[in-house]
Amino acid sequence: MVATIAPWAEPVPGVERLVTAEELLYWPEDRQYPWRYELMAGRLMRMSPPGFEHGEVTLNLSSPLHRFVKAHGLGVVTAAETGYLLSRPHEGDTVFAPDIAFVSVARLAGQPARGTAGRRSYLRVAPDLAIEVASPDQHRPEMAAKARQYLAAGVQIVWIIWPGRREVDVWRSGSPEPVVMLKSDNQLEDPELLPGFSLRVAEIFD
Repeated sequence: MVATIAPWAEPVPGVERLVTAEELLYWPEDRQYPWRYELMAGRLMRMSPPGFEHGEVTLNLSSPLHRFVKAHGLGVVTAAETGYLLSRPHEGDTVFAPDIAFVSVARLAGQPARGTAGRRSYLRVAPDLAIEVASPDQHRPEMAAKARQYLAAGVQIVWIIWPGRREVDVWRSGSPEPVVMLKSDNQLEDPELLPGFSLRVAEIFD
């Protein structure tokens, strides 16, 4: 990882100019390498596609979370690679694509309706909950930097999942550090944001 502006990713070689969210939405696919892209203050960043374990862990958490949120009419859960435009209109565009995200009904109010052109672009809304599954080459300092960026953009809760350690770091708005680090036998839950939802951390990895 050589980037300092976004230490969890790397800048795209040869792209020095600022890129907009609209350009990112239609960014041409690299035929040789299937990179994933994000924007940090207009700077185009890239990450390698995740490995098999990453996909397993993401689905093990996103499936029960999606079922719970839908059953209770709480909002929407989005899958990996769904971009969120997190910057203010006068700033360089920042678009992050969390592995899983939850957006409440309240935050969706006023956003483009389903089936409209606006819904097919990046919504300018911070999810209530952003979840990142750390890749083998991502470590706590880099992921802490990303968690703080999420919180600064208005995300309430960030869960950083560590498959190798079988742990979850829980970040909360207003705190510069994780408020708790959960082990396999702990319950992953947030009674204020998701009342009634609870999942044993071990189930994410098994």
